[in-house]
Amino acid sequence: MLPLFLLNRLLVANDKGGVCNIYDANSFQLIGKVDFGDDADNVRYDSALKRIYVGFGSGGIGIINAVDGKQIGLVKLAAHPEAFELEKQGQLIFVNVPNARQVAIVDRVKGEVIATWKTDGAFGNFPMALDEANHRLFVGCRLPSKLVVLDTASGKTVTSVAISGDPDDLSYDRKRHRVYVICGAGKIDIIEQVDSSTYKPLAKIDTANGARTGLFVPERESLFVAVPHRGSRQAEIRRYQIE
Repeated sequence: MLPLFLLNRLLVANDKGGVCNIYDANSFQLIGKVDFGDDADNVRYDSALKRIYVGFGSGGIGIINAVDGKQIGLVKLAAHPEAFELEKQGQLIFVNVPNARQVAIVDRVKGEVIATWKTDGAFGNFPMALDEANHRLFVGCRLPSKLVVLDTASGKTVTSVAISGDPDDLSYDRKRHRVYVICGAGKIDIIEQVDSSTYKPLAKIDTANGARTGLFVPERESLFVAVPHRGSRQAEIRRYQIE
């Protein structure tokens, strides 16, 4: 799900059916949809070009004109994309493609993959975050569980740090120079960025088994984590205050 505040739009990608629905953010009425055929997943907004990028299917990122809600392009990938990040000061998109065991680098002006990077011998690269100022890309891998730090200028591995199992969401806190990794093993791993090349585990916060989806909101200094319904445990959203 992606809110576009300036355009007063809300976009929701749907796995089954592959449709990305477009809603009016005030009335929540459906005002448009783009059919990608299968497994519409992560959504990102490029405010400079007013374009929306949607990962989908067996290997593609669809491009939507945010103003009129029409599909205007497609980037082909080697397999289904998971998390991806857009440069704000550049024109690249960094895309996790776990089934191809790579990070794909997309030039969003050319609309094509221009390079692929490896993740330090680790696989299952699902979550991702970007520290654009320091040219660092953070990739969470599941096999084995570790945070891999890549240099966005060269694609080379800077370092890696062991983390809890089943990482699924990852955020970079620019204010505190920290990386938050939400893991399905029931932990939030906090990694400290000592400098652009040095990272160390700072803390592990207990959550709940299977709680692996979340959102860091820097404006509220909060990390929200979705806890799924399991047995007698009810589904809930937990808010963790960042200190």
